[in-house]
Amino acid sequence: YGVARGIFSNESGLGTGGIAAAAAKTTHPVRQALVSMTQTFIDTLVVVSITALCIIVTDVWTTGGEDDAATFTARAFELGLPGDWGSIIVTLSVLFFAFSTLLGWSYYGERCMEFLFGRRVVFPYRLLFVIVVYIGATTTLTTVWTFSDVMNGLMALPNLIGLLILSPLVYRETRDYFRQHPKKDTDMEKTPTD
Repeated sequence: YGVARGIFSNESGLGTGGIAAAAAKTTHPVRQALVSMTQTFIDTLVVVSITALCIIVTDVWTTGGEDDAATFTARAFELGLPGDWGSIIVTLSVLFFAFSTLLGWSYYGERCMEFLFGRRVVFPYRLLFVIVVYIGATTTLTTVWTFSDVMNGLMALPNLIGLLILSPLVYRETRDYFRQHPKKDTDMEKTPTD
């Protein structure tokens, strides 16, 4: 259950990060991969660790609440921070997370549909996406989580197989990149004309 929530949170292993990374302008693919890795680090080790520590330190974990994680987390932050700031922070975080997730998955889906079927299917995809968002918003939370977990699993399976097949190429590119840049990444210090 924790792995499923973690994958939903940081999307590691699903193959979706490459869609967003492909739109970036970079001098080398390994450099973009290093930047993309920070997302997983920040999400998993920083944000999730702060949330877990808040739940543990405030003893909210002893009251139960696994079925409604947002309320559970809001209660922990409410107890951990002065005033009503805790619940406000969690409410805004959930709002921004939900909205950015909708935008991100819409973009990922559009890029995939355009790649597979051409530009003509993007508008029908958008209509279908809006319908699915409505269905998801009006369906029970258990059903939505189950559906999400199954779909994530279906995405992860071929992606992980692809990662295994491409791992020699990733190793070779990474090794070559660090041979060319033995110290800290100095590309950040160069001017665009260098």
